[in-house]
Parts: sequence; structure tokens; C-alpha cells
Amino acid sequence: MEHGSTLLRDIVVYLAAAVVLVPLFIRFKLGAVLGYLAAGILIGPAVLGLVGNAEQTLQFAEFGIVLLLFVIGLELQPSRLWALRRDIFGLGLAQVLLCGLGLTGLLLALTSFTWEAALVVGLPLGLSSTALVMQLLNERQMAATPFGERSFAMLLFQDLAIVPMLTIVGALSRAPRPDPVPGWQTALMTAGALLFLVLVGRYALPRLFRIIGSLGAREAFVAAALLCVMGSALLMASLGLSMALGAFVAGVMLAESPYRHALEADIEPFRGLMLGLFFIAIGMSLDLGVVAANWGLVLALVVGVMAVKTTIIAVLARSFGTEWPRAFKMGLLLAQGGEFGFVLFAEAERGLLISHSAAQLFGAVVTCSMALTPLLFRLAGRMIAGKDDPGSRDGPESAGTAGHGGHVVLVGSGRVGQVIAQMLRARGQAITAIDLDAELIDITARFGNTVFWGDGTRLDILRTAGIETASALVFAIDGRWDPKAVLVPIQTEWPNLPIIARAFDRSHNIALRQAGVEQVVRETLDGAVAMGREVLTALGTPETMIDAIEAEYRRRDLERLDLQLCSGDIMSGADTIIRGALDLDGAPDPASLGEIPPA
Repeated sequence: MEHGSTLLRDIVVYLAAAVVLVPLFIRFKLGAVLGYLAAGILIGPAVLGLVGNAEQTLQFAEFGIVLLLFVIGLELQPSRLWALRRDIFGLGLAQVLLCGLGLTGLLLALTSFTWEAALVVGLPLGLSSTALVMQLLNERQMAATPFGERSFAMLLFQDLAIVPMLTIVGALSRAPRPDPVPGWQTALMTAGALLFLVLVGRYALPRLFRIIGSLGAREAFVAAALLCVMGSALLMASLGLSMALGAFVAGVMLAESPYRHALEADIEPFRGLMLGLFFIAIGMSLDLGVVAANWGLVLALVVGVMAVKTTIIAVLARSFGTEWPRAFKMGLLLAQGGEFGFVLFAEAERGLLISHSAAQLFGAVVTCSMALTPLLFRLAGRMIAGKDDPGSRDGPESAGTAGHGGHVVLVGSGRVGQVIAQMLRARGQAITAIDLDAELIDITARFGNTVFWGDGTRLDILRTAGIETASALVFAIDGRWDPKAVLVPIQTEWPNLPIIARAFDRSHNIALRQAGVEQVVRETLDGAVAMGREVLTALGTPETMIDAIEAEYRRRDLERLDLQLCSGDIMSGADTIIRGALDLDGAPDPASLGEIPPA
């Protein structure tokens, strides 16, 4: 019971610190990441001591990185990842080697380390923080720009480099190790694990989500999404590999799945909370006593590490075609130490290569460099203003949008939605369709259409479908859904977005109009009028008289609808309903009754 109350108290402290400091830092345009770091420093052992055991919190919060990489994977189709291969294996490899060796040399110059100790510390310092960098890119809507993609390519290779770095630390270890695992065996297990994730993600997971989606079990879908992430992370962790890498591979394999938008929307709340906790834990781990006792060395190391990495990364980025201003900005963005440094420092300490105080010292260097990065990146953004325009996300929501503005988000891909989609495609218009019917999605895909599984009335689903860049939103779903509950949040977020909606019946039409939708189409009106015309034709009615009847019906119907909208009473205008034969003998011309009004 005491443990439960302690845990509850710690959670309250975490949340309170985040609620107070993060909005404050955002208010002063310092960024959410720096707010979380400051919150961790404040509540941690170094200042107020409200919570302890930063290491345990950090281990738990690392799932935030796992979730982040899974979401990134969902947005990266395999074809797009293949297009980045030059940056991943060329630029990424060069960055890891040159930064690692450059920092090894810096440590040999500034410390009394042996070359082995300098190497096992310098290589981890060459890694950057995936969580920090991607958070900064997402905050500035730069993740999908060429700048963001090139930065991510280096981060992705860094995740791959963790395995050989652990191997190097193990090979140089002075601690006795019973039955060491050969390097070739580790490499083989890594390849086997990645292949297993690819096959499962390609063939098994889409079928699993299809079954759950067809049942409409929202809670089970969220549980399956978390199982997918945690299962892939567990597989990699059991082999001593990067958990984030496993989650990323699983995400990439699901990037072309019709369930990716729903997965992203369901994972997003967990990702945000866990990432926030991760940065708080980083702040808590900062030992101010170590910093105070060695402030000169810490300062020199922080400046040296960030200067070396900025220079090397900027030169490499320029050699790969990035303009100098952006290359320098990329160097500053990736200049910090990364979260995996804590893991590798601990391994080096266990291997008797560095002391405990040295591990604490370099942990402080990593934390300080992470805290400085948002400020330096913001400063660089001001110095190099307008060089990086926010990019749109790749994938179905942005493909083919150049010719006719943004894509159209189509909610509902049934009988009505499919007709609308064909007419839009005839114009060359890009479409992002959303539907809850898993079987319908499978059938639609056979005809070359792209439909994503999800509830298109949910704001988070619409957001992940790219509603921010849409030129129109179309509701073609069947049934009488609540316009106010669905549309008010959408209109609040995107007041200028055109909305076209399908009305189930007359009362639904009125509700849609009252909710502010100007373009409402009554699903049965035109079909019913067409059938009425066919019946009149079968009865031998002249064409001109049929036109006159239709015109008069539509005129009265619109008049009644206007009265109902004004009064809010469905019975208003009942006297306009046609109850008997019209006198059409003297008026065979439909113009005498007025032109046929629109539906």
C-alpha cells in the first residue's frame, strides 16, 4: 500500500512539474523539450529531491523513444526508405565514424584517458539524441523536409551502430566474461531478428488488425497496437539490441497498411506522455554536484563535443549536397550527445574501462549538450530564416497534390463514397479515404484505390490523415450521425476548410445546416425524383409536364426547407406539400412554374 501511494505521489509530481514548466517554456518560445529537462532538474535529487531513482525512471521512459520510432516508421513507406539509402549508409556511416574518432582524439587531448577508455567514450558521444532531434523537427514541422529526412537518416544509422559499439566495448572489456558471444553470432542474430520482424510486419500484423477492425473492438485495437510495439522492442532487447530499432522496423512494415492512420492516432497519446517522461528523467539524472566539482572540464567537454560534431556534420552534409546554411544548422541540431550514451557509458563502467565518476561526468556532458540544443537550434533558425519551409508528409495524402492543391479527405468509401472518389480521380485529384469496414477496404484496394481503416469522425484520425493540408473534407458516411459533436471541433481547428456532407434524411439535412455546413447533399432526393420521373413516363405523361411537376416539387421542397431551418420545427411549411393534382392543363411549359431548382 505504501509503495502504491509513493508511486502515485511521484506521478503527481511528474505531472505537476510538466504542467507548470512546459507551458511556461513554450510561452517564451524555448520549446517543450527544454521545459521537460528543466522540470526534471527541478524535481530531481540535485535540487528539490521530490523524486529519486532517475535511472529506473529513465529505463521505463525509454519506451517513449520506442513509440516515437514506431510512429516515424509508420510515416516511412519502404520505397521512401529505400530512396534514403545513400544518406543512411553513406552519410550516416561517415558521421558515426568521423564524429566518434574525432571525439576520441578530443578526449585524449583533454583527459588522461587511455586510448581504450577514450574510444569507448568517444564513440557514444558521436551519437545524437533521436528523441530530442525528432521532437524539435516535429515541433517546427520540418520532419518531412529534405533537411529533416537527411537528419533522420543519420539518426537511423546511429541506431544500427549501437550493436557494433557494444561489441567494441565488450572486446575491450577488462572484466572477466564467462562464455562471450562471438561477434559473427551477434550479427547473425541481428539479421535473423530483423528478417523475422519484416515477415511478421508484412504478412501477419495486417491480418491481425483486419480481424480486430472488422469486429469494431476499439480497446482491442489499441491493445494490439501496443503489443506490436512492445513485442518488437522486446525481441530486440532480448538480443541486446536497440528496442527503438525493432519498433521502427515494425512501423515501416505497416506504413502501407490501411490501418496506419488509426495506429498512429492511438499510439500518439502514449508517445507524447512517455517522451515527456523521458526528458524529465534525463533532467533528473544530471548530477549538479559532479558539474560543480568539475565545471571547467564539463564546460570544455560540452563546448568541445558540440563544436567537433557541428563541424564534422556540417562538412559531411555539404559534401552530400546540402547548402552551407542548412548544413551548419544540421550540425547544430545533431551536436548533442544521445540517450544511448548512458547505456554505453554504463557498459564501459562494467567493463572496468572507465570509473563510476567518469561515467557520471560524461552523463552530465550529454545532459548539458541536450539542454543547449533547443536554444542553439532556435538561434540558428533565426540566423538562417526562411531556408527550410515546412514540408508535407509523404504517402497517399500528399501524392499527386501538386496539380490541384491539397488532397481531399473522404470519410466513407461505400456506395456514395466510391462514386465521389471516381469523379475526383477523373480530375487528377489526390484522395485520402477513411472507412471502418475492413472488408470494404480489401475490396476497394483491388481496384487500385487507397482507403485507410479508422473512424473518420474522430479528430485525431483526421489529423493523422493530413487534414491540415486538405483542400476539402467530404462526409459520405451512411446513417444519421451527430453534426455538432463531429463538426464543431473540426470547424474550430480549421475554420476555412470546405466541408461537404451527405444527409441521411430531411431532419439530418437541417441539423447539418444548423451546424454550419453550407454544402449538404440529400442522399435520396435525386434518386427518388428520378424514379418518380420514370413512373410518370411509364404512365404516358408528356416530357414537358414531367419537367413542370419536378420543378414545382423542388420549388415547394426548398421553400419548406427554408421555413424549417428558420423555425427549427420539422412541421413548418407542411401546407406546401403537394396533396393533390396540379392544374397543368394551361401550363405545359415548365418555365411557367419556374426553372428546376437545384437539389
